[in-house]
Amino acid sequence: MQWKVGKVKITKVVELETVGSTRFILPLASNDEIQKLPWLIPHFATEEGRLKMSIHSLVVETPSRRIVVDTGLGNDKQGRNVPTWNNRNTPFLEMMTAAGFAPDSVDTVLCTHLHVDHVGWNTKLANGKWVPAFPRARYVFGRTEYEHWRKHSTEPDKQAVFNDSVKPIVDAGRADLIPSDHRLNDEISMIPTPGHSPGHMSILIRSDGEQGLLTGDVAHHPCQMAHLGWSSTADSDQAQSAATRAALFGRFADTPTLVIGGHFSAGHIRREGNAFRFVALQSSQS
Repeated sequence: MQWKVGKVKITKVVELETVGSTRFILPLASNDEIQKLPWLIPHFATEEGRLKMSIHSLVVETPSRRIVVDTGLGNDKQGRNVPTWNNRNTPFLEMMTAAGFAPDSVDTVLCTHLHVDHVGWNTKLANGKWVPAFPRARYVFGRTEYEHWRKHSTEPDKQAVFNDSVKPIVDAGRADLIPSDHRLNDEISMIPTPGHSPGHMSILIRSDGEQGLLTGDVAHHPCQMAHLGWSSTADSDQAQSAATRAALFGRFADTPTLVIGGHFSAGHIRREGNAFRFVALQSSQS
């Protein structure tokens, strides 16, 4: 699936898709409540009100850079709390290559935050050692986010993620730590969006008078745009997460903006009185 924002092209490369079994993430998003939002169906939910979600990377191509935004779960990882996320063996890098994005053609890897399902393909296992999966890329981490997890990865699952998917990048000298409002280049800039994690960042794309927003996990699902107070159980600060959603989507409510979430597809935000709606846009299939 691909979208364009001016001269910038965005391609979604899916690692894992799920239907349902998401109540542990969004406990308020019951089937009945989702059925009250018919604009979600069929692209983002089933007729029965079960949520559709994915784990994916976004390849962002600007006139000067090829950027991979977030890197999913990865292969061969252990110590994850979700059993099926351990010891995975999938051809994700081969899929990227087949889509035209060989790992050595990527110059930047940009992580919106450092949770397990956004950093896994930062590294791959080679001869018993974790090495950068994108060997020529600079890896861009938010400084606030990195320093938080460096100091607070005390739980075993958090330690496992940091040690196999973040620390090896730093040890290899491939990491750039940036402020949460950093401007990466002419088209790409960061927006601080804390709440899901302490240093979470969203990505604003502007090109030729058009704009797009890569939200990361500000919202796990577009239903949270209609219900801004529906915070995720994975949010580090649920109240701050809700406030961040309201501020972020309010900021872009009156301007046509392509919105792509860390776990859902695309559309634009429209203000209707005091409500926000997510409106699906046509996109091309890659």
